[in-house]
Amino acid sequence: MKKVFTLVAVAALTSLVACGPSAEELAKKEQMKQDSINRATAVADSLNAVAEAAAADSLAKATAMADSVKMADSLAKAGKK
Repeated sequence: MKKVFTLVAVAALTSLVACGPSAEELAKKEQMKQDSINRATAVADSLNAVAEAAAADSLAKATAMADSVKMADSLAKAGKK
């Protein structure tokens, strides 16, 4: 009886190992994972570029506003003299 049980156990383990993913399936899964990483990186880079452009635009507007205030103060002081 032990021999029959051992034979059935070996057959079951062999069938489980045979049903595993092939090297091609593993490579395909790894490629899909890498593609997802590449897409996420591209999206992150795009978002960073947009954020940097928005920050530069805000800085330019703030500088222009400060220059306008300085000019208005200068004109006001010149008008009082």
